[in-house]
Amino acid sequence: MQDFTFDWKTKIIFGKKSEEKVFDEIKKYSKILVHYGSDRIVRSGLYGKIIKSLGNGFDIIELPGVKPNARLSLVREGIEICQKNKADFILAIGGGSVIDSAKAIAMGAYYSGDVWDLMEGADGLGRVIPLGAVVTLSGAGSETSQYTVITNEEKKLKKGFGSDRIRPRFAILNPELTYTVPPYHTACGIVDILSHMLERYFGQVDHPDINDIFIETSCKAVMDNALILNRDPKNYVARSEVMWISTIAQNDFMGLGRKSDFEMHKIEHELSAFYDISHGAGLAVVMPAWMEYVFSNDKKRFNKLFASVLEGYGPKEGNILEGIEELKNFFKKINMPVSLSEMDITDEKFEEIAGRCTDSGKIGKTMSLGHQDIINILNLAR
Repeated sequence: MQDFTFDWKTKIIFGKKSEEKVFDEIKKYSKILVHYGSDRIVRSGLYGKIIKSLGNGFDIIELPGVKPNARLSLVREGIEICQKNKADFILAIGGGSVIDSAKAIAMGAYYSGDVWDLMEGADGLGRVIPLGAVVTLSGAGSETSQYTVITNEEKKLKKGFGSDRIRPRFAILNPELTYTVPPYHTACGIVDILSHMLERYFGQVDHPDINDIFIETSCKAVMDNALILNRDPKNYVARSEVMWISTIAQNDFMGLGRKSDFEMHKIEHELSAFYDISHGAGLAVVMPAWMEYVFSNDKKRFNKLFASVLEGYGPKEGNILEGIEELKNFFKKINMPVSLSEMDITDEKFEEIAGRCTDSGKIGKTMSLGHQDIINILNLAR
């Protein structure tokens, strides 16, 4: 295990009616940007409930319209709104894309240049607007992480940025708020959670024993509860398990003492930048293809994973390819695609995707992947 420092800055408020506690967390602020996606939270009554609970002591500015793969154009609009109205807090109500968009707005509000410069690696992040999150979709784990991922629609680029300064001050986690999430988006979230854990699991470091057990157990719990939600979308216990694991899967806790191996995300980000597919659906396709391509470099770890996680799902011990196939079968059971052809994606952009993935050199820790390796993985995913 490697040395580490861990400081979890986000206050968690978990459970039924926890959204009613927003006022206590933001009462010292005055001008609030309320950021959200579709009118689903309005139709469900959640938006009105939160606004009513805040009372009359705040100047509320609305910015709806966040779409999956949070857009730079809306981030820029949010920055302008915050600057014009001198917003001193951002309340994000939604899933990962909403929270990511809020983080980028918080970054850009006091930045002298264009926020996209920061996404591309420019220095200069200073003061940020504090933010909090009311989570309505489990998957991204953005509510406690230091990361944001934004899509530049014009350039068809998807970039990530990380800083402890943009971690939300608090996260409201009421599993009941995810009841109305469509099954497809619930499933996309499940895949994203698995990917966050597995890309840490395959980081190359000796004896990360405690976190190995934690990740293996959590992966199995997510899969088992995903199947429950397939049958019973309003099962509170299953929603609770998924929501909590989603949160801790991406706040770096599971990566403590180890290196992370995030090339699956890197490949998928390029796919969704070009084709605007749901992130989790893209990962459901990329993940098995990546596994098939690299498993020979770490057979011991793959065998350990599948023996722990897929117990009862079918694969025989030691048969890694059978384990990968069983993982694909699980994705099919939750109605996720397992091939690019199911999303009408051809090899037209493979060269460009591979070039973007390796523009700074080879990627990966389980296997060092160059330009042609990325193309080979994408071909396995077809």
